[in-house]
Amino acid sequence: MSWGFERGRIYHRRQDIHGRFGGQQQGGIITPAQHSLVIIVTGEEGLAHGYTDRIRPDGVFEYFGEGQLGDMQMLRGNAAIARHSAEGRSLLLFRKTAAGLRFEGEMVYENHHIERAPDRNQTMRDAIVFELRPLENVVETVDPQPLAPTRSLEAMRELAFAATNSAPQRRLAMASVFERSRNVRDYVNARSLGHCEGCGDEAPFRRIDGSPYVEPHHIRRLSDGGPDDPRFVIALCPNCHRRVHFGEDGKRYNDELATKMRAIEPSD
Repeated sequence: MSWGFERGRIYHRRQDIHGRFGGQQQGGIITPAQHSLVIIVTGEEGLAHGYTDRIRPDGVFEYFGEGQLGDMQMLRGNAAIARHSAEGRSLLLFRKTAAGLRFEGEMVYENHHIERAPDRNQTMRDAIVFELRPLENVVETVDPQPLAPTRSLEAMRELAFAATNSAPQRRLAMASVFERSRNVRDYVNARSLGHCEGCGDEAPFRRIDGSPYVEPHHIRRLSDGGPDDPRFVIALCPNCHRRVHFGEDGKRYNDELATKMRAIEPSD
């Protein structure tokens, strides 16, 4: 669930979005002025011009930017996609269907490239193609087997905070979102000393490489501070992790974890 939208559910009118958040009534990129949110809508319109949004084999969703005539520019809605993480905005993806708009999930901008594609007048131009990853692939399922602990905890901490401080405006290399999240995950794993930072119990089992199994939980949404900040990532046993996501007291427990994090990883 993101911003009250349930993945896979079809919302029958754009008013289901505009009635709650406002924003542009036309076009595929919606940037509500009063909410830390960018909404993109994908469909089949590009087929009429010889191109279409698509999913790559590695799970990246390639989304063509806005601009019907001439070269696409990194302005307005296009710039909002590229800067959403730096500006603390969630990026939500909807897909047009015959029944309405189906919510596909929350995405993270990773990169963009330029492709030659026709515009509305069938004139070839430079088109911006955004490379987006599902948020859960970044913050929850990044390489379940940790790297070998060849660095000191302090060195791992420096790498983790470097991920947080990476200049958000630079053009990220392929998979750099994964790499940054991996550094945070590895540091949090090492910081836990083999214990759940929620309940305090010892990790329930060990991985193939012998390291204790704990899972990183991101206390804050992307729009509240990003997935790459070690001050808001806590190591949990599987039981505590499921509790915070699916328990009837999940929100309250998440607030408790946020309080604990102030002692675990004090702000500098």
